[in-house]
Amino acid sequence: MKESRSPIFTDEELLMGLADGSDDALTQLYRRYFPMVLHFVTSNSGNEDDAKDIYQEALIVLYEKVRSGSLELHCQLKTYLYSVGRRLWLKQLAQRSRYMVRDVERPATDEFVSGQIDDDLTEHEERDRQFDLMADSLSRLGEPCRTLLDDFYIQHLSMQEITEKFGYTNADNAKTQKYKCLMRLKRLFFSEYKQ
Repeated sequence: MKESRSPIFTDEELLMGLADGSDDALTQLYRRYFPMVLHFVTSNSGNEDDAKDIYQEALIVLYEKVRSGSLELHCQLKTYLYSVGRRLWLKQLAQRSRYMVRDVERPATDEFVSGQIDDDLTEHEERDRQFDLMADSLSRLGEPCRTLLDDFYIQHLSMQEITEKFGYTNADNAKTQKYKCLMRLKRLFFSEYKQ
């Protein structure tokens, strides 16, 4: 009985597959490019779990760029993922104050690629910071606003369902309350974000 093999994807097909949530594309991304990140991390004071975390983070950066349509790849996908993983690991080492790096088998990168990856990581870190601030703002929002916004934006309840759940007299009152809660959340978020 012949074993069925999945086709070997090009970089472009891998990117399209990643954007579409293809398990085959993700499997190939791990099979092809994780070993080089694993080798770099384990050669520089890390272990396999560190490498898995770093590679996952690198894939998230790539996924966000692909999904937003803002990825401009001026190198091979392999080089991009290696460079992102390398920078993430070096940053983590610097934070741990164990910055002793031996750069092994580093694919050639030029200044443009390096700048592109710096920009991508900066954008990713800013988005993470915004998510953290939003989570903090939501936790400080208090009830019933937190639940009302969660029901509407996360649980996708209709205004009629929210009216019934919270005991508002009609859907217009529920909309007004949702608006007030949203404005309060924005004030909390932006008071922290500006700092």
